[in-house]
Amino acid sequence: MTTPMIDAGGLTQLAENLWISSIPHQFMVLHIGTRMTVVRLSSGDLLLHSPIALSGDLRRAIDALGPVKHIVCPNMFHHSYAGEVLRAYPGAKLYGPAKLQKKRPDLKFTATLSDTPPADWNGELLPTTIAGSLMAETVLYHVASRSLITSDLVENFHDNAHAFTRWYLKAGGILGKVGWHPLLRLVYVNRRKARASLEQILALPFDRVIVAHGDIITTDARETLRQGMSWL
Repeated sequence: MTTPMIDAGGLTQLAENLWISSIPHQFMVLHIGTRMTVVRLSSGDLLLHSPIALSGDLRRAIDALGPVKHIVCPNMFHHSYAGEVLRAYPGAKLYGPAKLQKKRPDLKFTATLSDTPPADWNGELLPTTIAGSLMAETVLYHVASRSLITSDLVENFHDNAHAFTRWYLKAGGILGKVGWHPLLRLVYVNRRKARASLEQILALPFDRVIVAHGDIITTDARETLRQGMSWL
């Protein structure tokens, strides 16, 4: 089973101190949507993972939860709205991969993502950076909710209203199941290293996988992720 994507402009609570919001988004010609995860830390501060465009309603909903102190660009591609969100919350720390910091010199990054959690997250969010991939993605494990917070580890589209995107997913054999399109597998330049990172992730006791594109995985999450990445 999966949870459906939510309407743009609002927050949906998945667990205590854990919310998501999704908006329409295009990557080149593909209509794949994108999703942000909001985590409230024990300090009361908020962390925004994979920031999205802020409507007035969304910003008010976020502000009602607490102060935004952390903004995470988890990989080389989920940074499109980071500047907008950082302008909205200029006191927040911005995190991203080292290569993204070179790609986006216009953004003022505070810290580089790695397997070592910042002190503000320690014990609450456990990072695992996927080695051997040009995506340079760092996956976060939210301990309290047993949730894996990802962006481009896998996609999970049961359908898509956009005809070309639906054809693309079907041609890649991932329409209706969790997976990663064969064309995009080229970003894994060292599969041995990537497999080692994946095994670290699969060893975590998660019950839910939050993805940026498609439906959240909520049933048999670990085995579903393992099967979705079996090509690796």
